[in-house]
Amino acid sequence: MRILITGAGRAIGAATAVELARAGHEVVATARETALLEPLPVARRLELDVTDAASIRRALDRAGELDAIVNNAAVSEKGPLESFPLSRLRAVLETNTLGPLAVLQAVLPGWRVRGSGVVVNVSSVQGRVATPLEGPYCASKHALEALSETLHYELGHFGIRVVLIEPGYIAPGMKSTDGVRGDDAYRPLWDQWDGADGRLTGAAGRTDPTVVARAIRAAIEDPATPRRVPVGADARAVLEARAHLTDEQFEAAMRQTLGVTW
Repeated sequence: MRILITGAGRAIGAATAVELARAGHEVVATARETALLEPLPVARRLELDVTDAASIRRALDRAGELDAIVNNAAVSEKGPLESFPLSRLRAVLETNTLGPLAVLQAVLPGWRVRGSGVVVNVSSVQGRVATPLEGPYCASKHALEALSETLHYELGHFGIRVVLIEPGYIAPGMKSTDGVRGDDAYRPLWDQWDGADGRLTGAAGRTDPTVVARAIRAAIEDPATPRRVPVGADARAVLEARAHLTDEQFEAAMRQTLGVTW
């Protein structure tokens, strides 16, 4: 299969490119910074900015007909929503939510006529559960989950599969900024929340990107893959708890587990 991966320069994207290439697929690795793609054993390395329509068109023209797309490109931003700059929030949504849809809109008409295609959208456990100071990222992934579910209902009729991959804490993860610290009133929350991801399952519970890459490969190759695939012990634990607890019970459990008193 010929598979295009967005955001293939780091972490999950790079690991997925290697995994799929080793499995014999023709991988088209893309990134804003093509120099990051040089070490990858892939068929093609293309520049792609998912927030730029012209860049999407150029990359897809050079990629040729595709069998699957892995929408992995994403950015992470942190900060209290009270003062988080809306311009930076829009940038997160442009990359994490609208970017995947923009790429798909360019290929879906052809896939619909052809009657086949696989979409793998890389979401996050934070696409199902929101967390403090990470509202911009959570919002973008919650929206991606909604768009993906709608696409499932709309595209399944045409033989196109849509799968959401929901990783937990990935190390090493994506490139992120220093965040927007906001008012000093939020300093105790920053102090308490720092390292919360790692405290959920401990250092041993962190998920390596290659584990996510294997889940993505399985999603592409196996038509029986469920619509949502949590990846990592923490993701599975959090989502299992969320499914069986009330809002208040879940909050209390997470506070106790993470030691957050804010």
